[in-house]
Amino acid sequence: MHLLSVGSLGSLVFLFATVLRQASSLETVVGMYGQTLEIPCNKGAVKAEDVLMTKWKYNKGDGHGGDLLVRTKTESVSIIATDEYKGRINMAANSSLLLSNAKLSDQRTFTCMVVLSLDIYEYPVNVVVYKAPAGVEISDKAPELEIGKPTKLATCVAKDANPAANVTWLKDNKPLVDGVKGVSIRGSVQVDPVTGLSSTSSTLEYSATKEDADAQFSCSARHQVGKELMSSELTFTITYSTENIILQVIAPEPLLEGDNVTLKCVADGNPAPTSFNFHLKGDVIPVKNTNTYTLAHVSRDTTGEYQCSLIDNPAMMASKDVTVNYLDINLSPTGNVIKTAGEALELSFQIDSSGESKVSWTKDNVKLDKEPKFNKLKYSDSGLYEGEVEMGALRRKVSFDLVVEGAPVIKQLSKHRSEDGQHKVLICEAEGSPKPSVSWSINGTSHDESPFVNGKVTHKITVVPTVNLTVSCTVSNEFGEDTRDINVSSLFEEVRVDKRDQSDDADQTKLVVGVVVGLLIAAMVIGLAYGIYQKKSKQGSWKTGEKENGSSEEERKLEEKVEENSQKAEV
Repeated sequence: MHLLSVGSLGSLVFLFATVLRQASSLETVVGMYGQTLEIPCNKGAVKAEDVLMTKWKYNKGDGHGGDLLVRTKTESVSIIATDEYKGRINMAANSSLLLSNAKLSDQRTFTCMVVLSLDIYEYPVNVVVYKAPAGVEISDKAPELEIGKPTKLATCVAKDANPAANVTWLKDNKPLVDGVKGVSIRGSVQVDPVTGLSSTSSTLEYSATKEDADAQFSCSARHQVGKELMSSELTFTITYSTENIILQVIAPEPLLEGDNVTLKCVADGNPAPTSFNFHLKGDVIPVKNTNTYTLAHVSRDTTGEYQCSLIDNPAMMASKDVTVNYLDINLSPTGNVIKTAGEALELSFQIDSSGESKVSWTKDNVKLDKEPKFNKLKYSDSGLYEGEVEMGALRRKVSFDLVVEGAPVIKQLSKHRSEDGQHKVLICEAEGSPKPSVSWSINGTSHDESPFVNGKVTHKITVVPTVNLTVSCTVSNEFGEDTRDINVSSLFEEVRVDKRDQSDDADQTKLVVGVVVGLLIAAMVIGLAYGIYQKKSKQGSWKTGEKENGSSEEERKLEEKVEENSQKAEV
């Protein structure tokens, strides 16, 4: 087969122009800005061995075309372009056009012309170049926002994209919608005259509320390619006039006399006011560059209502009550109190407090049911008395130590035989204060003395008397003494008497049993005789009335005798 030169092929193309065929539809290829773009040719519709020549050209947009490169079956690729494409184009083995460093100016139609032995085919391809935005930035940030006043918050820009990116404003990661709740968004797109890339600008105008004090504003950019881009987050100072004011009392709990109290005036304006008037029981004290005033070393007279107000708006005022807690108690007498038994002791107990209080008393750490009263003192009244008054967290205590004194008195002097029967135990119980000493008129063994409690003492001695005798117990202290006697019989005499008493008791028992048996027998005999008598009386009923009366008298006497014997028998 005869091979044709490039010029000859051109003539051939002209000759076969009448048989040129074009693809039925326009294909679109998307390329990324700055990258190498591969534009396909026929996609295998024509067998490579049938192709005599492949040529790429492009539409300049002014009705003219421009040739780029050509390759014949026998020759390698030949660059025809003399314009901007000269150093950027090449042809792949599959006849695809390789276009490096894709630009927006490359968005046009490129055509692949394939020459066969009998046909010429053209495959036009539309090229689109995309570019994601280089970034998203916020500018022109407002220094602060005022409540209820529409303010330009900031401008968000998504730079250098193709096509232009979509920008969205967010508050706390939630999209803001134009025209809703004080939101106004104005957008625009600017095209770089050199690169043709678009920058999207979005300006947010916002009417703030108090709740926006901690709100975070941001913007995002979305594009057909690439991931979503987020700006940094912005917070704003929200300014507003004072609407509310409160007075705080900073003090220990409970507040006591001598403590310090700080009054703090708090207003909700932003920026907050820094000058206030403090109203202290008729006095007005202005303070500047602070919102506190301190009451030092308060007393119960400090209790009352306090106010604070704005210097530039005195009608805006707040108030608070201050209560100084106090608890005073007075007891008379106190300390050591010494009294004589039988006397009266009058207590004076007074409470002065800022609130309701609770009183409790103890004696020697044992709780009492009520306040102690002493109309007639006893030795058992001696002890340490403590009164405690509680009012909330406040507690006060008073006390007195009562000592009841008097001459000793023996309350009881007794005796009894020991368990083994070999001794006599003498017991002397005495009462007095100070503790009385105890002495006996005889010597004994096993002296035993109880603890001295409530003015009482018990003293025991053990003796073995061989004769009957009188024993004296004497108790004494610095106020006097007392003596009492007790007769104590001989232990040996008691033993003999006990034996004799036991013999007499046995004889008496026998006598009583005999009497009882005799009386029972007599009662039975009399009862039998009375029965016989009754029987005979019925048989002699014909006798005269005098005889009947006599019989009745005898009958009555007999009945009395039977009843008497019956009573004796019962005894």
